[in-house]
Amino acid sequence: MTAFSVLLPVYAGDDPAFFARALRSVSTEQTLRPDEIVIVRDGEVSDGIEAVLDTAIDGSAVGGVPVTVVRIGHNRGLAAALVEGLKACRYEIVARADADDISLPRRFATQIPLVVGGDDEEPLDLLGAAIQEFESEARPAGLVRELPAEPERIRRMARFRDPFNHPTVVYRKAAVARAGGYQPLSKMEDYWLFVRMLQTGSRVANLAEPLVLYRVGAGAYQRRGGGEMLRSEIALQRAFVASGFISRGQGLRNIVVRGGYRLVPTGVRRPVYRLMVGGRDDD
Repeated sequence: MTAFSVLLPVYAGDDPAFFARALRSVSTEQTLRPDEIVIVRDGEVSDGIEAVLDTAIDGSAVGGVPVTVVRIGHNRGLAAALVEGLKACRYEIVARADADDISLPRRFATQIPLVVGGDDEEPLDLLGAAIQEFESEARPAGLVRELPAEPERIRRMARFRDPFNHPTVVYRKAAVARAGGYQPLSKMEDYWLFVRMLQTGSRVANLAEPLVLYRVGAGAYQRRGGGEMLRSEIALQRAFVASGFISRGQGLRNIVVRGGYRLVPTGVRRPVYRLMVGGRDDD
């Protein structure tokens, strides 16, 4: 099996217990373990997170999987953290993970062979999967966000909303580099990268199976709204139009619909979001 890296950023706002849980889920709990984990410490962090980093470095938290910690002196944001992390990844195939989510045990065993390809399968440049929202492990069942599997349906969806769940993706470093890598665009850096990967001919797919438990707390839907998110939305749509990915009319439609979603009250945003993503509840 081809060697692969896990790329996982952490910053001061992350919870040490959730971070430790995320690390176990991408190492000791996987039926196919990674060959390395690259953790990007994006700025100063709490003593609790530093303690978890120490247990990752000495191998006790990750079952001996080699760990590299990239330390950034001050918080530079997700795009910059992932750029630095990708530089440190030794392997061409990279699996993304977040510091508060849980990768299910079969995630890498399911995804990595499909990215590698085989006699009867073309290798992929980018592979995502469904996610299942959860608030606590005592109540794991929640909304399942399933996305289109086929490349053409993925491209059609990308003109209106992100066609990949970022914490689930596995990609090739060369394909990311060919598209220009992660670029600063607050809260939208992953969507902007994925669109550019589509534009540069990356082979893409999604799996319908939920392979990551995505943690949603009390503020999850609140964070999807507000003035900063609206400004990011407008910047994203302008970038899409400038790149030729969508027309001006489509960009205006997206700003009205997606931007309006950013401005509705938080209590309204959750049901509207569920309608937009077409998720299902698994109880």
